[in-house]
Amino acid sequence: MHFLDQAKIFIRSGAGGPGAVSFRREKYVEYGGPDGGNGGKGGDVIFEAVAGLNTLIDFRYSQHFKARRGGHGMGRDRTGKGAEDLVIKVPVGTQVLDEEREEVLADLTQVGQRVVLLEGGIGGRGNASYKTSTNRAPRQHQPGIPGEEMWVWLRLKLLADAGLVGLPNAGKSTFINQVTNTRAKVGDYAFTTLVPKLGVVRHKAREFVLADIPGLIEGAADGAGIGDRFLGHIERCRVLIHLVDIAGQDPAEAMQVVERELEAYGAGLVDKPRLIALNKVDLADAELAEGFARELREAGAERVFPISGATGAGVEALMDAVLEFLPARTVTELPTAPIDADGQVEDEEGGWSPL
Repeated sequence: MHFLDQAKIFIRSGAGGPGAVSFRREKYVEYGGPDGGNGGKGGDVIFEAVAGLNTLIDFRYSQHFKARRGGHGMGRDRTGKGAEDLVIKVPVGTQVLDEEREEVLADLTQVGQRVVLLEGGIGGRGNASYKTSTNRAPRQHQPGIPGEEMWVWLRLKLLADAGLVGLPNAGKSTFINQVTNTRAKVGDYAFTTLVPKLGVVRHKAREFVLADIPGLIEGAADGAGIGDRFLGHIERCRVLIHLVDIAGQDPAEAMQVVERELEAYGAGLVDKPRLIALNKVDLADAELAEGFARELREAGAERVFPISGATGAGVEALMDAVLEFLPARTVTELPTAPIDADGQVEDEEGGWSPL
């Protein structure tokens, strides 16, 4: 299963059912009157956030969603049946935007949250409702109110407590494999990570969700590399972990490149607390690591944590620092199990199966 975090769909609520024109016809009843019932209400279009979904891939193959219309009224003052609501299930963290992607119509951030986006049309009046003392045999009725329709964009922003950022090959995938049971792909080339990944960190009897996104390069805000489209998945994080490769040409400049891209993206990312992790210290001696850490602090880093994602050195201190920015009981409940690059979810026995 592939990862998809944006999708455009068409939605339409159901029209109201038409009212009926009917008159009583009963034996031994000398004067039959109008008895046409009202039409039923059309179905609403409702978006619901559910657990267990972490991608919008289903909306690539199903793009049109139409609720049913209400039932028509009938004789004997029978009201038409109301149509069932159309419930569209989306992952937690999904935003619904208008067609121009300028206005957020709904933001689903909790499991079970529901938003009625389009209301179904009201059923039309039957001729019985038009009867008066001077109009005893009305033949007029209403056809029912039409439903509403529109194109909307779905945009998924994964819910996580902490997010990983850094240049390509900074060691983010190795790091998330070290601190979670996620099985992210690791390779000695740029952009090993192509889609965001989530993992659950269990540290000192507490749990929180960590998000890893593809690496940023200079000019990502203008579309360079994979661009900055995946930065939306860390907008909701409470703290960011910025991994800097000690084996890079200039760790201080590498840190500033990412900082500039966060500032260019906006959405408050540059104002979030950030922990600078000087990664791959197992490839350098202690004196060199301290020298680079000092350069990072001089370049603007408040706290620098020398770590090794491969060996786990220094990771515990970094996780302790992350917990300082999280509430005593983490509210994030997703994902319930780790997900790999192919959308496979790990079961209780350690096996992997599709979502």
